[in-house]
Amino acid sequence: MLDIVPKSFWSFPTNSLLTDDDFFTSSATGSDLSVSEDDHNVFIEANMPGLESDDIEVTYHKGQLWLRGSKKEEEKDKKKKYYRYASSSFSYRLSVPGNIDEKSEPDAEYKNGVMKVTFKKLSEEQPKKITVKKS
Repeated sequence: MLDIVPKSFWSFPTNSLLTDDDFFTSSATGSDLSVSEDDHNVFIEANMPGLESDDIEVTYHKGQLWLRGSKKEEEKDKKKKYYRYASSSFSYRLSVPGNIDEKSEPDAEYKNGVMKVTFKKLSEEQPKKITVKKS
């Protein structure tokens, strides 16, 4: 028997931190979202192909980032009978990890079908060593 659709297509990974509903929800399937950080920033990248930047809404409130985008095909050929119109929509909601600087505006950039949001982290205070005086 010849499988046309790979068996891995029907199974989705469930052992990832990103599948915890309190941390991440998505109406898209697959691995369309990546979250990473370095010493100074937290980076979120979401694949949202086929959209324009005007089709995307980015909202951040109380540690939650919500990326939404949708587009419907509006050009209709009057000579054709349509059964279904092409459309695409994406929705991602996640808790942003790390110690985020709430006073700093996140940077959001959409390019080549990928939405990139960068959050600045608060600088970590280093413990201060106190000198003990002799009496």
